[in-house]
Amino acid sequence: MQKAKSKTSPRRKASRMAVASIVDWALVARLMLTSRTIDEIEEQELAPSGQVSYQFSSKGHELAQVLLGLQLTHPHDGAGVYYRSRPFMLAAGLTPQEAFAADLARTGSSSEGRDVGVVYSMPPRRGVTVLPASGAVGAQYSPVAGWAQAITYYQQELKDKSWDGAIAVSLGGDGSIAANGFWAALNIATTLSLPMLFFIEDNGYGLSVPRSFQTPGGDISANLAAYKNLRILSGSGTEPETTSKLVLDAVAYVRGGGGPCLLRVEVPRLTGHTFGEDQTAYKSSKQIKAESLHDPLLAMRNMLGKTEWAAISKEVRENVSAQLAAAEQNPNPALDSAQLHLFSSGDHSAQVPPSLEKPTLNLQPSNLEPDSSGPRINMSEAIRRTMETELALNPRLLIFGEDIGPRGGVHRVTLDLQHKFGARRVFDTSLSEEGIVGRAAGMALAGLTPLPEIQFRKYADPATEQINDTGWIRWRTGGRFAALVVIRIPVGHSKKTGDPWHSVSGEAIYAHSLGWRVAMPSNAADAVGLLRSALRGQDPTIFLEHRALYDSPPSRRPYPGDGYTLPFGKAATVQTGGDLTVVSWGEMLHRCVEAAAPFGDRIEVLDLRTMIPWDREAVLASVRKTGRFLIAHEDALTGGFGAEIAAALAQDCFAFLDAPIQRVAVPDVPIPFNTPLMNAVIPGIETIRAEMEKLLKW
Repeated sequence: MQKAKSKTSPRRKASRMAVASIVDWALVARLMLTSRTIDEIEEQELAPSGQVSYQFSSKGHELAQVLLGLQLTHPHDGAGVYYRSRPFMLAAGLTPQEAFAADLARTGSSSEGRDVGVVYSMPPRRGVTVLPASGAVGAQYSPVAGWAQAITYYQQELKDKSWDGAIAVSLGGDGSIAANGFWAALNIATTLSLPMLFFIEDNGYGLSVPRSFQTPGGDISANLAAYKNLRILSGSGTEPETTSKLVLDAVAYVRGGGGPCLLRVEVPRLTGHTFGEDQTAYKSSKQIKAESLHDPLLAMRNMLGKTEWAAISKEVRENVSAQLAAAEQNPNPALDSAQLHLFSSGDHSAQVPPSLEKPTLNLQPSNLEPDSSGPRINMSEAIRRTMETELALNPRLLIFGEDIGPRGGVHRVTLDLQHKFGARRVFDTSLSEEGIVGRAAGMALAGLTPLPEIQFRKYADPATEQINDTGWIRWRTGGRFAALVVIRIPVGHSKKTGDPWHSVSGEAIYAHSLGWRVAMPSNAADAVGLLRSALRGQDPTIFLEHRALYDSPPSRRPYPGDGYTLPFGKAATVQTGGDLTVVSWGEMLHRCVEAAAPFGDRIEVLDLRTMIPWDREAVLASVRKTGRFLIAHEDALTGGFGAEIAAALAQDCFAFLDAPIQRVAVPDVPIPFNTPLMNAVIPGIETIRAEMEKLLKW
């Protein structure tokens, strides 16, 4: 040690003293050793014995993550993590007992045994809120961008000084920079100059694939050198002094209002991607040995000295062993617990992390009875008036999407809202649906009420991962978190034309997107009531608006009032009848009503209005009365939501049926661009009427 000191320059000594005055190196070592000890116990004992199914080691990543975690102490800091982020989690306040409980799939973990052990979330303990992580690579970035935008919204629009100095951080490996979410978030953060830190841990490999396959040249920091509004830092993630300077510099820059920063730290991955993987299949023995020499624990041991290191190691080993024993006493989840927390139970405790205050809103009392005294308006105006009313009442409501600002949306539903409420509350986004939905999730987790628009149903496909992740948040965090996002999506053909890209209905897909409520109104009044219920509710909602109904006489209704709400899961009986039940929703409902006209009171028509939940009891009661059933929808026949209703009737109403259950839907083809072809595949009034007549004659 004396020899090493004699070779240290005066400048380096001064620099080391400056860093040491900021960093508690003994605490850093303790946390690093804690993470390493957990990894070793899992690798040597728990994984080989089958007690841990998935083991993702953080060996080699500890130093940089711990230093970062210890810097995120602001009560409104937010972080998005990934499956190799356990050292960061320990620095943020996770206990070893919780870490073991997570990998053992026990209670007392962040997911209560529902999710993979290293897929973390955590309400704030030492400051930072750890946003619910995803098991997918790169999905953490755009929600963090949403949290970062929420920080600026609280500061600039709501004038909440408690958010001053807060930052958002996304952790990711070099493999994740090839993902859609990384680039979506990068564009969001740089175009808006958000307080966001991209913390890239470059270990040279994504799975077994070398980094040269992820980014040309293998260095994302070099490639982004010309990116505007982005500070870039890069260096060692294994040398204590160098790494600490990089981390402190990056955090201080973003926290000080400098804008987004990308910090790339080079670290070794000292094990395979997961436990049991043989690295020699894609790494030479020489490379593996060279990487082991860059183990950050070796550098930390040299910094602290053998005596102090040994004392900390002994203390850590005893503590971790005791916490493993405690975790092993945590019970397995109750077998019925997996049925809980998919949707709100009525309490509002999980809308946002506990550290965030709920807004006190001057909302008009909900009114279940519509005001029908005014003039009839179209559905487009009804939706716009609802959004305008709720924007005025709820200062945390934000509306965004492609073209929705000055242009007022491609369908003109948001016309003039930006002019009335400003560009912070109603704004255009980049052309990235992944970024739109992921950003919305991060905003919701930060306590805002995001109402994004996706221009057309088909355009939502790139956001599938974020939609699924957002719907599962309440469930996979055991009710600790939830994201109140309402996504408006125009669907279906237009009155004049169709095509495969803009005319998709596809609502059945969202019935499979667990954790989302799904609505598809057929008229202006229902659109008002369902949208307002969604915006004031406690569950994420997909709100489907049929394009052909925006301005069509059958969908027009008097505006039902600024307090009108409509509960989800309540079908409307559009007309009563005794011989045949017809169920539909959206634009197809009006075709069914017209088709039924010649049959008088023989046909009962139900507007389902919402698919998740759907009014099972109302449908069953009607079919028990009529004995016959027809379902009509614009979605494709195979796997359409009508099949779910038909299955429920076959199960619970079979003895009451006097005829086979029939479905009318689009054949299993996309919607054609040619108008006559479009009209040939979408069930028309005569087609529906013919099916009604067949069933009535059965």
